[in-house]
Amino acid sequence: MKTLLIPTDFSDNAGHAAEYGYYLAKQMRANVLLCNAVIVPAEMPQAGFTGWPIEENELLIDDSTAELQRLKAHLELTDQTDTFRPEVGYVNEAGRVTDVVNANCATADVGLVVIGRHGNSGWGGFLLANHCSALIDAAKKPLLVVPPEADVRMVKKIAFATDFNKIGKDMKSIYELIALARPLNAEILLTHVYTDKHHSAALQLLIDQLLTELSNKADYPHIYYRALEDSNAEKGLTWLCEHGQVDILAMNHGPYSFIDDILSLSHTKKMAAHLSVPLLVFRA
Repeated sequence: MKTLLIPTDFSDNAGHAAEYGYYLAKQMRANVLLCNAVIVPAEMPQAGFTGWPIEENELLIDDSTAELQRLKAHLELTDQTDTFRPEVGYVNEAGRVTDVVNANCATADVGLVVIGRHGNSGWGGFLLANHCSALIDAAKKPLLVVPPEADVRMVKKIAFATDFNKIGKDMKSIYELIALARPLNAEILLTHVYTDKHHSAALQLLIDQLLTELSNKADYPHIYYRALEDSNAEKGLTWLCEHGQVDILAMNHGPYSFIDDILSLSHTKKMAAHLSVPLLVFRA
């Protein structure tokens, strides 16, 4: 991995996520690209309204640039270590957050996007909607959602939650996770929350085959498996994060339909809303 992309709206939550992402980049020996999407009011054919002045557009870009420079300086000045120091760049572009993030992921050799969990605070009218939720749905790279209470610390254990219903997509994400975990030398804990008293023989055989394949092909020795019994998957995963010394929880996400969102069936978004550790989201 060469670059971590950190979108920001200059809120407190986004600032904490930037500090978390910078420290993670130090561990991964990767660089940092700060990113702000400047939302310019669209021209509207109303009486007496001729369009958004170019001067105002330029002012928004200038304000964004100044804030990005301050954030860059803060990250660099607070790093007093003698270890690897990420190179910090920044970019600001007009457009929707998801479009700006995905465009820069494609051009800047980005391996991971790091974003703060959405809050109501913001800066200068930027990021007016819940763009954390939008990026969970639309980001084309793995997305790390950092809650404000997450400690900035070494990442030693990453749990990957699966129900083994879509094993092909799970394996794709697990190999991506191994690539992220390798420079951290972090443990990967594959975990499954089940409601029955015992695993079925067929499920246990599937798990054994998965672990054997990973052992033979991944060349990464720090992969383990743990099953949890709980009546509710989200409650079981929350317990694991609070009591299992887990630094990051990883999950596959989507695709979900509009009806799924209405019925709140997205486990990923539910977990992102209340976890106290960062949530790593892979697009399934």
